[in-house]
Amino acid sequence: MGNRKAKLKQEELDDLMECTHFSRNEIEEWYKGFMKSCPSGSVSCADFRDMYSDFFEGDASDFANHVFRTFDTDKSGFIDFKEFLSSLSVTSRGNLEEKLEWAFKIYDVNGDGFVTKPEMEAIIRSVYKMYANSRLGKKETPEQRTAKIFEKFDEDKDGKLSIEEFKSGARSDPFLVLMMQYKSLHADRDRKCSESSESDGYDK
Repeated sequence: MGNRKAKLKQEELDDLMECTHFSRNEIEEWYKGFMKSCPSGSVSCADFRDMYSDFFEGDASDFANHVFRTFDTDKSGFIDFKEFLSSLSVTSRGNLEEKLEWAFKIYDVNGDGFVTKPEMEAIIRSVYKMYANSRLGKKETPEQRTAKIFEKFDEDKDGKLSIEEFKSGARSDPFLVLMMQYKSLHADRDRKCSESSESDGYDK
């Protein structure tokens, strides 16, 4: 996208309108907020963790790392505006299928197309840390919750969930959907910040 550009080019706008669920005006507002908070045109993982942590009383750093991984689609170590807006589009306005596929990428830590028990335990543990003062994690450890999920949804009992097994399970398991519901709320809150000309965008 280039650094320190005041406005997006027409072809960039057209591309973003094609690949996201946002309108032209919304994309332009998001871009202004993004460039105000990130003049270099990209966000590092450390900066992303700092921004993400503002929304929680607990420790969101581990979960933020996983979210960053899914936003950073070209694996450059930075999130540019297109990567940011494309992921935000899915998490805030995507249909159920899109959100389930995005959530699968969160759990599939090594990107091999399957979710293993250790991978799911790691994600659930990071969510527990994020909601440290809630009831999450009070009755079941990440290992116990993961074992129940796999018992119900690992249909071929191979010790890992395919994307179809995961999507089938996530449609009916409240906890697996909780993360996606949170992301939608997070995106809506971010948008309100970015659209306010008196605010600092979604930066702290």
